[in-house]
Amino acid sequence: MLTASLPQNEFERIATLRSINILDSLPEERFDQLTRIARRIFDVPIAQVSLIDADRQWIKSSAGYPRAESPRDVAFCAHAILSAEVMHVEDARADERFHDNPLVLGDPNIRFYAGCPLRVNDHNLGTLCLISREPRSFSAEEEQILRDLARMAEQSLAAEQLAVTDNLTQLTNRRGFEMFAGHILAVCKRLNRAATLLFFDLNRFKPINDEYGHAEGDRALCSFANCLVSEFRESDAIARLGGDEFVVLLTGVALPEAEPALARFRACLERVNETENRGYEIRFSAGAVQYDAARHASIGNLLAEADSLMYEAKTRSHESR
Repeated sequence: MLTASLPQNEFERIATLRSINILDSLPEERFDQLTRIARRIFDVPIAQVSLIDADRQWIKSSAGYPRAESPRDVAFCAHAILSAEVMHVEDARADERFHDNPLVLGDPNIRFYAGCPLRVNDHNLGTLCLISREPRSFSAEEEQILRDLARMAEQSLAAEQLAVTDNLTQLTNRRGFEMFAGHILAVCKRLNRAATLLFFDLNRFKPINDEYGHAEGDRALCSFANCLVSEFRESDAIARLGGDEFVVLLTGVALPEAEPALARFRACLERVNETENRGYEIRFSAGAVQYDAARHASIGNLLAEADSLMYEAKTRSHESR
């Protein structure tokens, strides 16, 4: 049996999966209906929505077989999430990856498998998969049908994520950030990796709303958010906490190493101010704190310290005028 390798950006993939807050949840008809349809269309005994966590495969929905979890290293779906394509195995006993897999040799006695990755935020979180106890072929047309059904499952997963997305900027909101960052910091603590939180607050944002209108204030917030997205890494957690407050959690980055990224962001914002000639300039104050597991028992502690440092910076900025 060959154990599946880890996907690229596995650290961020797991954080994305856990931020949706769906693992270990109760059955839901929208997923159960989908697996029942897939089972009937393809005439297979088992259809499942499977999610791949750090060390396990957890089944959100299963038609024809009890919901359960199994070790990740024996999961067919752990192989399927390594590609954007449908993975199908016509006869597992003739496949060197799976011929001695416990799920092939014992219950549920898998011989045929087809799995389409379920993708959210550019990460394959799991699969919509089909299982049969008899070998069978799988045509290109069947692959396309499975992809179409998988898109429905992705939409359901995305609906879970909508509750953690800021409507204006499309960044993660406070609720989503606290869940997401909590998982990231737990992994950083376990792996002894650095992390740094940047806390941003726009300077003189109220006058923009008062003088130019709330639509222009929204435009300023979106410009600020776009600069954050363009200048920080895809693996950094970026969020709008509310109002004119934003945060970025940089993983694998100690406090001194965060300064170059912050400088690039300042330069991006300066270009916006220079080129768009809005009649006002977007300015901000920031607080930066390196995560310390001994001092920061929760993401709330880290946010509070960064907020305090941001406020000190804002006070100094006002005093210097």
